[in-house]
Amino acid sequence: MSATILIVEDEPAIQELLSATLSRAGHHVIRADDGEHALRLLNEALPDLVLLDWMLPGRPGIDIARRLRAEERTRAIPIIMLTARGEEQDKVSGLEVGADDYITKPFSPRELVARIKAVLRRRAPQATDDPVELAGLRLDPATHRVTAEDRALSLGPTEFRLLRFLMHNPERVHSRAQLLDRVWGDHVFVEERTVDVHIRRLRSALEASGHDRLIQTVRGAGYRLSVQTGPQSGVG
Repeated sequence: MSATILIVEDEPAIQELLSATLSRAGHHVIRADDGEHALRLLNEALPDLVLLDWMLPGRPGIDIARRLRAEERTRAIPIIMLTARGEEQDKVSGLEVGADDYITKPFSPRELVARIKAVLRRRAPQATDDPVELAGLRLDPATHRVTAEDRALSLGPTEFRLLRFLMHNPERVHSRAQLLDRVWGDHVFVEERTVDVHIRRLRSALEASGHDRLIQTVRGAGYRLSVQTGPQSGVG
């Protein structure tokens, strides 16, 4: 499992410990010393998870969590609150504003890594290295392989990321803009029609096994991956 994690922690020693622990676990780490710094980093690019200290200088972590949940762009980012406050009401307050988990200091590095893994599996499965399989199509992020009934398929890197996202979000319709944000990155500026090109390439790669039928066009709305049989809503 490899994810991009934003650590928001003002104590240098704890920040360094967190960074070293998560880096050893294979994650890419971004650091912020306070809430405003964190918001600037989030404005540049979205991480897979935010590890957010409650007691921050200037603006407390719970206010940052509340703001992330209030804005559509950051609403879905998993948040783990990290704090020395162990009272039940504080935990309830953190969860009520939308935190996904709550870790009280002191904590063991193994517990931290396990908690992050659990939250990512629940909230952001596309950020994990767990294989996903649908309708005989299997994608393994760890080995970067796609197989259909044990037959290897060849996909380019963008088509692999696109298929990975669609397989983790089956039956949901995604607009071109949404796919650009989630697959290419929300600060990568390319034309929306770029998505159409890579959808065609993905279908071509899946055609040999017949799985190209899973990638459906929903006219006027976008694309979806569906394992349900039936006519498509458009052609693309």
